[in-house]
Amino acid sequence: MNSPMNDLRIAVIGLGVRAYLIQLAHRPGRGSRVVALCDVDARVLGEHVERLGGQKQVFSAQDHRHILDLEQVDAVLVLTPDHTHEAIVIDALRAGKAVFCDKPLAISTEGCDRILSTAHAARARLYVGHNMRHFAMVKLLKQLIVNGAIGEPRAIWCRHFVGHGGDYYFKDWHAQRRHTHSLLLQKGAHDIDVIHWLANGSGRLVQGLGGLVVYGAVTDRHQGQKSANWLDPQHNWPPLAQKQLHPEIDVEDLSMIQMRLDNGVFASYQQCHFTPDYVRNYTVIGTEGRIENFGDISGVVRLWNQRHDYAERGDHEFRFEAGTGGHGGADELLMAEFVRFARDGGPTQTSPVAAREAVAVGCAGTQSLRSGGVAVPVPPLPAALADYFARGQP
Repeated sequence: MNSPMNDLRIAVIGLGVRAYLIQLAHRPGRGSRVVALCDVDARVLGEHVERLGGQKQVFSAQDHRHILDLEQVDAVLVLTPDHTHEAIVIDALRAGKAVFCDKPLAISTEGCDRILSTAHAARARLYVGHNMRHFAMVKLLKQLIVNGAIGEPRAIWCRHFVGHGGDYYFKDWHAQRRHTHSLLLQKGAHDIDVIHWLANGSGRLVQGLGGLVVYGAVTDRHQGQKSANWLDPQHNWPPLAQKQLHPEIDVEDLSMIQMRLDNGVFASYQQCHFTPDYVRNYTVIGTEGRIENFGDISGVVRLWNQRHDYAERGDHEFRFEAGTGGHGGADELLMAEFVRFARDGGPTQTSPVAAREAVAVGCAGTQSLRSGGVAVPVPPLPAALADYFARGQP
């Protein structure tokens, strides 16, 4: 067992919704411990400092640069709002820290490329928190594809029913383009990354349609911060009855994109923020069958690989179960992988280049849907950067 002296020493920047990752990163004597915290909100910062034992146990600051100056910090978790990722991650990489950046990597393709270029130049390890690659459902889909259950994948469809969308994304900074660009990044980056991973390719041409079709009509808006009871699944229904939405909403609540990948696979992604249910559904169609998930944290994947008419349960059924902890156990696996990678290097299930490609497709899809559905090409990553990350950031 590791001793506290051998633990990876972690600083956490940003103590909002994802701050619960602190408890997964703070494992004194078991590989990692949190030694510093940072947030612009002094009250929130103080509360988290006290939970970790007070100022004698953990350093705190409201400016992330003061955290990065600390020699006793080996690695940084960047859990701040999306539009701040680029500047903070670049500062951390230049300071020589291993970096965990929550997804999306940045809110522009160019921002992602600047981050990757900095990681390459600084030779500092970069990891992006695409926890869906650790979902039991996604890993099962991937394994069935690798095992040849459906032959060669040729089409992938994802429908994302965001049942709590009005609560999560239209009451705070997520509702503003200048902070998110679009929800094809904040929410869609997950699913676009999974589509790419299942297809073993990356989107190169994207076409989209969508709009602000429901929440723009809601007139009940707050004038400051969202209320303490902002999430109320029992009463915030139907969507037009939502209360206390953000005063400025200019992101879409319905987005649909189609893409052609570099390996010839075609894919589509639909995201709706006013559905009654909250679940993702993937369908992967290959040359010898198709697979589809029912449930995304726990449930079943069904395989159709014989020819027949309607067959509700398919020809084979594979059950998957949630692990313990956040996102069905995926967050625990994510943090364990980051700690190992930050300390020892080596291959990871997530990929900074794949994170960049997910943002690039999301940005192209956003450009398309805001331009009447014109097809938009996705710019490739410079070859030198792609090669560096393909070799595992040596």
